Amino acid sequence: MTSRTATLIGLTAILMWSMLAVMTVATGKIPAFQLAAMTFAIGALVGSLTWIGRPGAICALKQPPLAWAVGVGGLFGYHALYFLALRFAPPAEAGLLNYLWPLLIVLFSSLLPGERLAVHHIVGALLGLAGTVLLFAGSTGGFTPGQVPGLVAAFIAAFVWASYSVMSRRLKAVPTDAVAGFCLGTAVLAALAHGMLEVTVWPATWLQWLAVVGLGVAPVGAAFYAWDIGMKRGDIRVIGAASYATPLLSTAFLILAGFAKPSANLALAAILIAGGGFIAAKDILRKRVTRT
Repeated sequence: MTSRTATLIGLTAILMWSMLAVMTVATGKIPAFQLAAMTFAIGALVGSLTWIGRPGAICALKQPPLAWAVGVGGLFGYHALYFLALRFAPPAEAGLLNYLWPLLIVLFSSLLPGERLAVHHIVGALLGLAGTVLLFAGSTGGFTPGQVPGLVAAFIAAFVWASYSVMSRRLKAVPTDAVAGFCLGTAVLAALAHGMLEVTVWPATWLQWLAVVGLGVAPVGAAFYAWDIGMKRGDIRVIGAASYATPLLSTAFLILAGFAKPSANLALAAILIAGGGFIAAKDILRKRVTRT
């Protein structure tokens, strides 16, 4: 697999994650950790189904403790912190702090062997950050002392996801098949957290069940496998900068579903985020033109 192909596969995770918000709304009032347990269990099943016809694929679960700590710790740790942020802090502010992770991925990538952080990568990431700030600017405001824990959780969550993503590159020898095991471990931990902190609420309609299954198959399933391929074999700086498209696309889907309204801020944010993505992807785009 070429770096360009892996990069394109990694970018599909961004598209799938952009549907996370609207699909989560469609699940109804299922508690956060219960929803995580259900969807990550489905995500683990999605990965294990790809083992059919490949008897040796299950051996991918035989990984050293460090790989399991990074895999399960990254998936569960990020989502636990993010759910905590949404519980205590306003969603807009929490989302703004959380979406520092694309910028952190671009910056952290310079610490990887053989990687070099160029000026256009930083410019692209900063433009994406500016677009994200503008995207949330219309709904942000002051906060109370009681919201500080949630804001701190969102900030830490950004570092957890960026660290998980970059560490995946360092653990390049760990096959993507192992992500199924990481999803299952995350589902178990989420189920335990649900049992201790929440009251079980099952989907009330078949549409809510369909939304749960859809979440498990794509945003909380296939997206993690695509992301793993992109982080390990693709251009991590391009994917990191392009990740700023996630909140933009998420807002677009919410508008199409009738959960949000279009605005001038959204249009300008689109220009900044798209421009930042093109600038950060200059290397890969130049290679494509040269080959053509």
